[in-house]
Amino acid sequence: MRETDIVSRPLTPETLNSTGDVETLTAHPAPLRHRMSTRNRVLFFVAAWLIVLMPFLFWWSTWFGRRLSNSQITEYLNDHKHPRHIQHALVQVGERMARQEAGTAPWYPQLLQLASHPVEEVRNTDAWVMGQDTSTRAFHETLLTMLQDSSQIVRGNAALSLVRFGDGAGRSQIIALLQPAPIEAPIAGRIIDTDRIGISIRQGGLVAKIQNGSRTTEVRSPISGRIRTLSVALGATVAANTEIATIAPSSTQVWEALRALYLVGQSDDLPAIRYYERGLPDTPDLVRQQAVLTENAIQARVTK
Repeated sequence: MRETDIVSRPLTPETLNSTGDVETLTAHPAPLRHRMSTRNRVLFFVAAWLIVLMPFLFWWSTWFGRRLSNSQITEYLNDHKHPRHIQHALVQVGERMARQEAGTAPWYPQLLQLASHPVEEVRNTDAWVMGQDTSTRAFHETLLTMLQDSSQIVRGNAALSLVRFGDGAGRSQIIALLQPAPIEAPIAGRIIDTDRIGISIRQGGLVAKIQNGSRTTEVRSPISGRIRTLSVALGATVAANTEIATIAPSSTQVWEALRALYLVGQSDDLPAIRYYERGLPDTPDLVRQQAVLTENAIQARVTK
């Protein structure tokens, strides 16, 4: 009998009595199953547990919704080694200010100081927070100064907060929030990597890489949105300050700008607003509706 016959036929007394069956079975015993050792089981369990735990710990440490105590807010506002701690505390203070909770005033001097913090994200969050208390004159004055910030997104957020004070001084910065952001090559060199037109991108996301000799420079987006145009191809050589891409602003940014212009917009702003009344691809109906409402509000002010 062939070895394959034993595998394919059931083991019965008849098959075992056949010539050669017993010898074949003893010559090829069934493989033994080895159980995982206790040490390996423990290691496997710990590894699986860490796979679940580490993302949770990262989320917990970076989630700004986690409520902080007063002492933690004070500690985080002064933690200049960890800018995200400062942002976390700012968000918590801003939410308390929006709810008009008592006890936020002691942190106001720190909010004013953070308007000149070297990290863009901190200044941006700070501009939003100061707009939550329109009774504080120092916030109003500081926001006016922030209209000259080096960051487009900080200037825009300061302008939006000024609208809460009834101040349209940042109207030009608000209009800029509706426009595509141009991306220029910071150095001359060869394009060795680019993203694709239409791809969603976050603020600080990579748009392209430029190589100049042994030096590689990453070009990143100043705003969140979508890559609207790419003016260069892989392998192309560009000069410094050449426009290589434009980023269409995110729907959230556009909606916030349109809401602000509803209050402070003028007739000169209508061409930028009407662009969003067309029902563009990837643009929510909420944005189109807000554009229509904003134009109507401006037209009513002009008529009056």
